[in-house]
Amino acid sequence: MIFNSIKNVITKNTGLLLRMDDIAENMNWELMDKCEILFDNFNLKPLLGVIPANKDPELLKYPRNNQFWERVNNWKSKGWEITMHGCNHLYTQTSDSNDIFNYGGNSEFYGLEYSEQLNKIELGLSEFEKRRIKVRSFFAPNHIYDENTLKALKESDIKIIIDGYGLFPFYKNDLLFIPQLFYKEIFLPFGIQSTQLHINYWSNKDFEKFENFIKKYHKKIINLNYILRITSPNPIQNITNYIVEKTLKTVRMFK
Repeated sequence: MIFNSIKNVITKNTGLLLRMDDIAENMNWELMDKCEILFDNFNLKPLLGVIPANKDPELLKYPRNNQFWERVNNWKSKGWEITMHGCNHLYTQTSDSNDIFNYGGNSEFYGLEYSEQLNKIELGLSEFEKRRIKVRSFFAPNHIYDENTLKALKESDIKIIIDGYGLFPFYKNDLLFIPQLFYKEIFLPFGIQSTQLHINYWSNKDFEKFENFIKKYHKKIINLNYILRITSPNPIQNITNYIVEKTLKTVRMFK
């Protein structure tokens, strides 16, 4: 009885959210089409980080899809989560590791005045609103935020951030953070996190590895609605997240 109860708790609190970065009008559409077929075959609902007003010169090298927003609406109709990934994905700022996650590096938002960050977020949201797409979550390019970013997101009624350190989702400053720990597909036997997928930089071999990963772990793939359903403030999970956060931040300091 006790063993079964523990097993049920572990099963309930174990899963991986597929977070796809840099979804934009200009991107690697050949691989995106392959991913869509793969997800449909296993009835998976990934989370798509859409850049609403993309100006990233690296992404602009890819062919433009003139039916982009039609595709976004189609993905939404399938139950895929449409998330705002920055505004234009241009890095104009730099953090010296004193951002929210002590990540450090180039940023679209860090260091800008609150009003400027709010304007960028509202501009991005307006692009979704033109297409009648409601956005409830966000993650910043290169994982870099400051207090003004969080304040602007809350002012814009976005209270879910797909980023951060931890084994479990956690609440902080009236925001829900869903941790993002890895830069490739990795499944942990316990905990709920998101994994970062940059398909624009994949080769066909990378896709084959991802396809094999999905075939093996597709029953462990969860969506944002599931996470919202089971997540509530939990002291034990908070302690676990604190240890993970301190460990990873320490490791980053010595890189």
